[in-house]
Amino acid sequence: MSATPQKNRASRRVLAAAAGLVTVGALVAAMPAGAHDRGHGHGGGHGHGHKPRTVDVQLLSFNDLHGNLEPPAGSAGNVSKTHPDGTVESIPAGGVEYLATSLRTARKGNPYSVTAAGGDMVGASPLLSGLFHDEPTIEALNKLDLDVTAVGNHEFDEGATELARLQNGGCHPVEGCYERGKKFKGADFPYLAANVTKEKTGKPLLKPYTVWKKKGVKIGFIGVTLEGTPDIVTANGVKGLKFHDEVETINKYARELDRKGVKSIVALIHEGGAPASTSYNYDCDSPGAGDGISGPIVDIAKGITPKVDALVTGHTHQAYVCTVPDPSGKPRMVTSASSFGKLYTDTTLTYDRRTNDIVRTSVKSANHVVTRDQPKAPDMTRLIDRWNKLAAPIANKPQGWISADINGRGSTAPEKPLGNVIADAQLEGLAPADKGGAEVAFMNPGGIRADLVHKASGSEGDGVVTYGEAFTVQPFTNMMNVVDLTGAQLVTALPQQVSGPNEASPKILQVSRGLTYTLDLTKSGADRVVADTIKLNGEAIDPARTYRVAMNEFLAGGGDGFPALGQGTNKLVGASDLDLFNAYLAAHSTATAPLAPPATDRITVIQ
Repeated sequence: MSATPQKNRASRRVLAAAAGLVTVGALVAAMPAGAHDRGHGHGGGHGHGHKPRTVDVQLLSFNDLHGNLEPPAGSAGNVSKTHPDGTVESIPAGGVEYLATSLRTARKGNPYSVTAAGGDMVGASPLLSGLFHDEPTIEALNKLDLDVTAVGNHEFDEGATELARLQNGGCHPVEGCYERGKKFKGADFPYLAANVTKEKTGKPLLKPYTVWKKKGVKIGFIGVTLEGTPDIVTANGVKGLKFHDEVETINKYARELDRKGVKSIVALIHEGGAPASTSYNYDCDSPGAGDGISGPIVDIAKGITPKVDALVTGHTHQAYVCTVPDPSGKPRMVTSASSFGKLYTDTTLTYDRRTNDIVRTSVKSANHVVTRDQPKAPDMTRLIDRWNKLAAPIANKPQGWISADINGRGSTAPEKPLGNVIADAQLEGLAPADKGGAEVAFMNPGGIRADLVHKASGSEGDGVVTYGEAFTVQPFTNMMNVVDLTGAQLVTALPQQVSGPNEASPKILQVSRGLTYTLDLTKSGADRVVADTIKLNGEAIDPARTYRVAMNEFLAGGGDGFPALGQGTNKLVGASDLDLFNAYLAAHSTATAPLAPPATDRITVIQ
């Protein structure tokens, strides 16, 4: 599946240079004689007709948009800012109408500006985008003048063929064209997937890198997703694909770019870390004990060749601007801009025309809030209105009522109120003998994509949960499975939340009513789940007994680092998670008796 040549754009567009297919020399032909470049570089001066030695290139970046065209609702739509006196302010942010304004404003006065993204532009999207297989988001990104993005794991949610359609265009193979007389054009920016190859041929799935060029300035971009993508995407989504080591892949293509004369290189990596503070303005290079950043990106950054000048990252939905030493010990910028379009990163890359490389000592970077008190971009408002009209008949249908916000994505606690609602909905829907006979249900926390917000999102009224809002919480429409697991397998599965691949960044399963245990965060690894406290309906789990367990097909396949859950037998496939969620809302709420946020008393946490 090769990507078609990119459509022509203005001079600031990326020139795509598929590895081995196009010689970079042909792309970076010298400017005609007399083409002078004023720039605003340091040093070298602005002599009479002479180019300055250096020029500043503005790199604007963001990550993990997940199709959030409208401002994210509730706490998931806020960013934290710490003031000098230690108080923390919560700032509403995001929405492409504001993101477009922010980026366009930032570009003013910067003749050399390139915009890049760190993956997960689509997938797990709210109904406005997800209902239309994310065509609205690709259209919005085209209007945003995105130059290039890495693929993220969510770009594989619907498989390689659908990813190719997002890149190349064409109407959906099942649902066709959504607007009469309009054919989906696809992305006019390249998706990069350097570490994803086809199993049969060994060839890259998409372009591994691309070269951005303007007036003799050229910067190479290499894009990778996390090597562990197959562990967090359904098996169908990654069928026929191999995912390779991020460091080895980036180093390989950095050497190739270097050989072709491209000395300035930025890596777009859909993998990230966790800073010591969740405030976007945290000084990640603070030297205090426990400060800085942890997580997979640290070791990745330390292993990537010094030929790479900056790393734009993502996946963890965190905000950070850090320096991590490269293998030669030299500091190198590593950035991430939270998620959902709430922040963007503005990085200054000082380009030396004599060496064609970035002067690393002068790389500067900062995150900026996409505030909602700035003017909306009218073209984005028109785009949202157009797609909302198509979605309205489905999106606005009421599903139930709530008495207050029920936090899911916006909750930082191990046990989330909305997680309990979802797990209870799955248990209730699949407990009848003819539906699977489930005794307990598990929900993966990453599958909860939003909060249920009491404030009306449209004209439905406060407290009303619409189909669109329910879809935004559970956008994958995973089919539910009920399987046999032994008590021993259950007792093995729960420690996998906090050990193995999940030790550094625990994935605490949301559990249905009746299952209780203690999570001791003062301990390490698997010991954090206190084995003798695991009970179902007040009774200790019997290792020899068989239990009927409900979970979505992703978890039932061992996804998210839960191999024990993948050992189930006697599988029954039930309704989708979204259908069960909506059925539960309908059964447990009315306008006069809305559903209240449930207590979070199933997991006892010791800190």
